[in-house]
Formats: sequence, C-alpha cells, structure tokens
Amino acid sequence: MLVTGGAGFVGSHLVERLLRRGDAVTVIDDLSTGSRPNLALAQSAAPGSGSLEFVHGRLSDTLSAWGRPAASFAEVYHLAAAVGVKLIMQRPVESIENNVAETAALFRWLTSGPGPKPVTLLASSSEVYGKGVKSPFSEDDDVLYGPTTVARWSYAASKALDEHMALACHTHAGVPVVVARLFNTVGPRQIGHYGMVLPTFVSAALAGTDLPVYGDGRQSRCFCDVRDVVIALTDLLAAPACHGRVFNVGSNQSITIADLAGLVCRVLGSASGIAPVPYREAYGEGYEDLRQRQPDLSRISAAIGWSPRIDLPSTIRDLAAALTASPPDMKVSPASSALLSGGAHP
Repeated sequence: MLVTGGAGFVGSHLVERLLRRGDAVTVIDDLSTGSRPNLALAQSAAPGSGSLEFVHGRLSDTLSAWGRPAASFAEVYHLAAAVGVKLIMQRPVESIENNVAETAALFRWLTSGPGPKPVTLLASSSEVYGKGVKSPFSEDDDVLYGPTTVARWSYAASKALDEHMALACHTHAGVPVVVARLFNTVGPRQIGHYGMVLPTFVSAALAGTDLPVYGDGRQSRCFCDVRDVVIALTDLLAAPACHGRVFNVGSNQSITIADLAGLVCRVLGSASGIAPVPYREAYGEGYEDLRQRQPDLSRISAAIGWSPRIDLPSTIRDLAAALTASPPDMKVSPASSALLSGGAHP
C-alpha cells in the first residue's frame, strides 16, 4: 500500500489502520506539515503488524527517480496536499502547486507504467463546494466560488481540479478511483499551526488562556474524529461499486464555533474565556467564510453503511491527552529505522 502524505495528521492514522490489518505500507512525505513522530506513533500503536517503509521527499521528485511501477502496489491513498486555511492564505502559490502539480505527477505515474492500475483514493475537501448552493452539501451539487481576486477560493479551485483529474483518469485511463471529500476532520495528532480550530481551542483551554473565536462565532461546522474517517477511506476503496464516484466523509452534526469553544472548556474543566478575533486580523481584508458547512451522508451510508461513531466530547478529551503527553518514543523496528531517518528509497 502506498500513502502519500502519510506522516501527516490524517495520513498517520490511515497508516496505523493499514498496519493493524497487516499491510506492507510505503509512505512518501516531504515533512512540510507531517512529522516522523506521527509515523512512530502509528507504528507503536500496531506492534508486530504489517511493515512500514518511509521515503522522505517531494512526491513528484520521488516518483520521477523511483523506477518503481504503480502495479507494485495494490492500493494508493493520495493525501499529500496543502492543509489549513492559514497556510493557504499565507502561501497561496505554493498551496496551488502542491495540490495540482503533485496530483498530476501521481496520476502520470499511475497511468504510464505497465501492469494493472492500483485502486486509488484521492483525499479531497469540503472546500470544493465553495460558498455552496444549498445545505446540506450533496456530492452532485453545483459549486459556487468567489472571484479570483480573493485568494481564499484558490484552494477550493485547486482541489476541484484534482477531482476532475482523478475522475478523468478513472474514465479514460482505467485507474479505479474513489474521491473522498473530507469535512473538518479532528482528533489526536492534530495541531493548530495551520489554523485548525479544535487543537487551537484545546491548547488554549489547557493553558488557561482565552480561546480565539473568529468573527461572531455563529458560523457552524461538523467535526468528525479521524479514527472514524480512516475507516471510511479504506472501506470505500475496498468496494468496487464505489470506484469512479465522489463521497462526503464527515459528521453531519453541526455546532457553532462559539458553542464549540464552550464545549471544550466544559469537557476539560477549563476556566478560559473567549477572545473574539475579527476575520481581517486573522486572514486580512476580504476574507469570506461560510456560515454553515454540513455534509449529506446518504450516499456513503447507502454504499458502505458508514457513519461516525466517536462523539465530539470523546475526541476533545483524546486530543487533550495527546497534546499533554510526553514526546513520543522515536524508536522504530530495525526494518524501518533507516527509512525513517529520511534516507532515499533503496
């Protein structure tokens, strides 16, 4: 199994799931937002199960120098991408290049080699819906973006282009593809460096400082635990009837950001307050945010019977425990220690 971006938050949980089921897993990650400790945690959570191989490098560079055919993998999970609104607003050109050029390099590799094509999952985003034309969001809805003069919409456009590319390769090049649009995935190993709201709130509550709530706090989101999400990803890829289709993956239980801040404080027993932050201070002038973002889960439920099981208070507690834990043990098995050191693929 190949996981691009496997050292990231979602990627490392996916790697852990694959290792638990006994798979041989290869990860390609440039560690721009992922980390070796994430992979160490994934491996330590699945001792004696499967095998882990890590290639440190940019995906396109690795694939061009690799000489390893796509047919050598049964499944490919493409999670390597720019993450977080803050990163996208600060480095829009890099984010667009990472999302589009690296995905294009992956599909060139998938379609150019000999042998059967591996089933491939593209991790997309609820951002593809843009401003949305109705709620909840359904996979076949039209999409509506703001003008190109507003950088915030560049991420949505780049992920939509990735989806077009993946589905075209499915239709015209015989690559079995599933597109998963993720909605606000949260849980242990997530950090707030890139504008992720829940780890930002949990960190502030643990420190006893005010929780920064952007705007009026009445915007609502649906938060799904990453440990539920990775079950959906593997189950979607394992179902041939899902190939060539797009699926929402997330929770459909909405909560306002202000209420989320209050919930975090109650669950963690924190006396922290709320610090309102105008959008212009967080992201600059002209930033547009959605008042609500809720997925329609009827398609994925009908296809594989999936629905989230971990409630939000449990996720908050587990995320807090992970954030307060001592640094993870970086020891790994002898078979993968050289690869985890960041060396090139043998």
